[in-house]
Amino acid sequence: MPFTLPHLAAGLIAVLVGYTSSVVLIIQAATAAGADAAQVSSWLWTLGIGMGVSCIGLSLYYRVPVLTAWSTPGAALLITSLGNFSLGEAIGAFVISSLLITLCGISGWFDRLMRHIPAPLAAAMLAGVLLRFGLDLFRVAPQDPLLLGALLLAFLIGRHLWPRYTMVLVLATGMLLCTLRDELQLSTVHWQLSSPVWITPTFSLDALLGIALPLFIVTMTSQNMPGITILRAHGYQPATSSLITWTGLTGLLLAPFGGYAFNLAAITAAICMGKEVDPDANRRWPAAVWAGCFYLLTGCFGATVVALFSAFPTALVTCVAGLALLGTIGSSLHSALQQDEEREATLLTFIITASGISLLGVGSACWGLLVGIGLYSVNRLRA
Repeated sequence: MPFTLPHLAAGLIAVLVGYTSSVVLIIQAATAAGADAAQVSSWLWTLGIGMGVSCIGLSLYYRVPVLTAWSTPGAALLITSLGNFSLGEAIGAFVISSLLITLCGISGWFDRLMRHIPAPLAAAMLAGVLLRFGLDLFRVAPQDPLLLGALLLAFLIGRHLWPRYTMVLVLATGMLLCTLRDELQLSTVHWQLSSPVWITPTFSLDALLGIALPLFIVTMTSQNMPGITILRAHGYQPATSSLITWTGLTGLLLAPFGGYAFNLAAITAAICMGKEVDPDANRRWPAAVWAGCFYLLTGCFGATVVALFSAFPTALVTCVAGLALLGTIGSSLHSALQQDEEREATLLTFIITASGISLLGVGSACWGLLVGIGLYSVNRLRA
């Protein structure tokens, strides 16, 4: 595997963004299920190990930057729905949900569905998913103009002098500035290994209807669909059915330890697919392998790594994520809006996705694609 700083930096930023943006939801979901401290640590161990092994294995095998993740919308769903069920019933529901994901992959129906999504709509959806990160970048300005100014300067210098090392320079600048201002609270971090805790699953019809089916639907529509679309928007043609099958099998194996859902990543995956990682798209997969290595580390140390990531100022993480995704947002919009006859459909897909709406438990990315495909099909019939 080629070792370059851009690969390593992209992998680290992807994991940093993934953990800091939603790990609190995981802890809240585990607590809502009635998990004690050891079991919460087990959830974090399981999710880190599962994501790490799957990222490394799939990326090495397919030579494509495949990032897996926990289901963030799924975690939000669990926070509100687990209170009425025992921990065993919750684990049983995770098993059923992962089984359904596995069957989707084996049957191939998800792959057939994804083939009908036009490339401009996929690019528009990707731009809509990532837009908020670009907007959040400049919302930092009123609170910390010095940090934003320093990172923007580092970004511009890097883009002109060392394009491949732009994000390395940005991350280093941000950490140096925060260290000088004594904003990295590393003194509270104490390293301690985590370990898995087996939780025997129990199965009930109520848990199937109240947890398993909603978790399955949310994971497939809000996570796996954007994950596959983002891969294709970057020019990769992955074995869709195989990838979905592997994420489902990972969940089946690790659900009894707290691995509630594994799926293809979307936002963090885009960080590892940009031109800043490597000008050659065929050589960007090591970034996903590095991300997997960092996920393994986070799994081994569980809650300790959560404390470490929490030591990074929110403004720093927001700025680094926004700058890392600027190139992908721009190229996606360019690809989406090139053809005049498809512009209305792509604009609607982009706007609906960027709105962040959620209806009937389905996220904005799915609704954006559905509306866009509908208008796209009508326009084709008229032509």
